[in-house]
Amino acid sequence: MERNVADQVSAVVIGAGQAGLAAGFHLRRAGVDFVILDAQTEPGGAWTRGWDSLRLFSPARHSSLPGRPMPPFRADDGYPTAGHVVDYLADYEKRYDLPIIRPARVREVRPDGERLRVVSDAGEWSARFVLSATGTWWRPFIPAVPGTFGGRQSHTAGYRGPAEFAGARVVVVGGGNSGAQIAADLAASAEVLWATRRAPRYLPDHIDGRALFDVATRRKQALDKGEADDAGVAGLGDIVAVPPVRQARDRGLLVARPMFARLDDTGPVWADGTREAVDAIIWCTGFRPALSHLTPLRLRTENGHIATVGTRAVDEPRLHLLGYGDWTGPASATLIGVGPTARAAAREVADSLGS
Repeated sequence: MERNVADQVSAVVIGAGQAGLAAGFHLRRAGVDFVILDAQTEPGGAWTRGWDSLRLFSPARHSSLPGRPMPPFRADDGYPTAGHVVDYLADYEKRYDLPIIRPARVREVRPDGERLRVVSDAGEWSARFVLSATGTWWRPFIPAVPGTFGGRQSHTAGYRGPAEFAGARVVVVGGGNSGAQIAADLAASAEVLWATRRAPRYLPDHIDGRALFDVATRRKQALDKGEADDAGVAGLGDIVAVPPVRQARDRGLLVARPMFARLDDTGPVWADGTREAVDAIIWCTGFRPALSHLTPLRLRTENGHIATVGTRAVDEPRLHLLGYGDWTGPASATLIGVGPTARAAAREVADSLGS
C-alpha cells in the first residue's frame, strides 16, 4: 500500500553512515525538512562490519564529522578502531537528534512527477530531492580469475579476525590498505602469501588521513582550473602505513608476490607454473558503488558511476550522491573528507527550495 501523499518531505537521505549523517547535519542547519532512511538495524554504517583490528588512517582529531570532534582514542598509537568509530557515529546521530528511520532498506528511487518517489521496506516517501549515501561496502568486488579453487574464499567485507585462520595457509589478494592491514593481522597466527598486481607502494610513514584529504583537495582544485593531473593520492602510494602495518613491514612479514594467473583446486597458479597449496583466499580487491536502488532513474554509465557536477547528478538534478569516492568530492569516502561535499549538497538543496 502506498503511503498517503501527505507524507512528503523536501529531502530524503538514503543511508545513515558517515556520509548520511554529515548530510543530515548540514540539512538541519540549512532549515530543510528531511528524513534519513537506513537499512541497518543499528547505528554505525559499514563500520559495524569492520574487523577487530581495523584502524583509521588518522588520529581521532583528523577523523571527525562536521560539528562534533571525534573523542580521542586511548591507545598508544592513537589510531581509532572500527568500534571507536561506531560509538562516535551512534553518539553523533543522538546529539543532533537526526530523523533516522531504521531498518528501512530502500528498494528503488523513481520519478514521480516533479518529485522523486523513494520506495523502502518501511514505506514510501515523496521528496523534492534525494541524497544517496549508501557507500560501497555492501557491494564487494572479486575479480574474475580463471579456474576453480576448492578451499575457502572470502572478501574483506566478511573478514573479522585472525582466530578463524589460525594455523592455516592463506592467500591475501590486493595491494591496497585492506590487503596490507589484513595480511599484517594474520601474520602472527597463519602462514600468509600476499599477492598484488604491482609491488606494494607505501606512503611515507608520516602521511595520514588529514594529509591525504589535503592532497585530494588540491588535485580537485587543479583539475577544476584545467591544470595537469598529478594523480593526487594515487601519486603518493597505495598503502597508508598505520602502526600495525608498519610493524609487520619492518619485521619482514609483508613480502608480496606478483598476482597469480589462475586457480586450481588446491590454490593459486602463477604464470610460470608455480603452484601453492593453500587453505583459504581472502580477496581484498575493493568495492563498487551500491547504487542498485537508483536503477529506475537510468543514470548509470559504463564505469558504474553516475555523471555528476559536484554531488548533483547531471541527468537528474533532483539527485545528489555523497561519499562514493573522489568522483563525488575529494576524499568523500572518508570521515574527514565527506563534510565539505555534504555541506555543498545541502546548500544546493536549500537554495533550490528557497530555505
